Amino acid sequence: MDAWPELPMEAWKDTLATLHRYTQIIGKVRLELAPMTNHWWQVVLYVTARGLTTSPIPHGQGTFEIDFDFIDHELFFRTSDGLERVLALEARPVAEFYRDVMATLRSLGIEVSINDKPQEIADDITPFSEDRHHASYDPEYAHRWWLALVQADSILKEFRARFTGKCSPVHVFWGGFDLAVTRFSGRPAPERPGADAVTREAYGDEVISAGFWPGTEQLGGPAFYCYAAPEPQGFSSADIRPSTAWYDTGFKEYLLKYDDVRTAANPRQTVLDFCQSIYEAGANLGGWDRARLERPLIVPHPAARDTRGTTAPEQPAPAQ
Repeated sequence: MDAWPELPMEAWKDTLATLHRYTQIIGKVRLELAPMTNHWWQVVLYVTARGLTTSPIPHGQGTFEIDFDFIDHELFFRTSDGLERVLALEARPVAEFYRDVMATLRSLGIEVSINDKPQEIADDITPFSEDRHHASYDPEYAHRWWLALVQADSILKEFRARFTGKCSPVHVFWGGFDLAVTRFSGRPAPERPGADAVTREAYGDEVISAGFWPGTEQLGGPAFYCYAAPEPQGFSSADIRPSTAWYDTGFKEYLLKYDDVRTAANPRQTVLDFCQSIYEAGANLGGWDRARLERPLIVPHPAARDTRGTTAPEQPAPAQ
């Protein structure tokens, strides 16, 4: 198994567009039924050893969960009273997937209605119930995307462990289809003029976020990202690592192409350096209380051994 498989956008963009909508349908089920949590953390999906999961969603006197399996390419529905249903993950229109998901939930006694319009997909907002033109599912590339998520999830969890302040889990936001982890300074952020309710909830505090997302056709493939919100003065010109990373003025984020990571001598350390150096720049320029928010000692994770059999150097404790 190639732990860092190739993911050229041109090869799987149609599968990506369809799969993104599949995950939004499932995510919106969780949105409707899970109790509200700060920063919308109740709506996310999580990376598993086989794909993605909602984790348990409360319903009635029990719970249920929905799991994407990107090894056998199946969608599992399981309830706490022992019921189970399975749908195949295969090439078919989004409208049919939506129909079958809702019918399966009803067969389990779960009545739920969702907003069936895509979120954060500006180029095509056809409702899921009417979308018959997104119908691609290449199992090879769905599997490759999940393999990349497995790597990113593991690395971002190590990065998260270095922080003792308020921090999000490592989770997938199905709106942008990105895996993310967010650190908080502990201070409220200035109100954003004209911000909607979703944005106000997400960015009511000072944050520095790092993550991984499929990218755009212009980028040619996936990328890791890191940003600060609000962005302190001088952040966009900070001295960051590795040299292949850059600040994108359009996204207002630092980006690092997945291809530059997977071909690096040590992919894991490359991503950790990227996240750590940008966090340090944002935290220092933003006046974060780093002595209070960070662990005084970083113990190298066993997974610091990269896929080529070399061991990453030990990381020093963050500068205080």
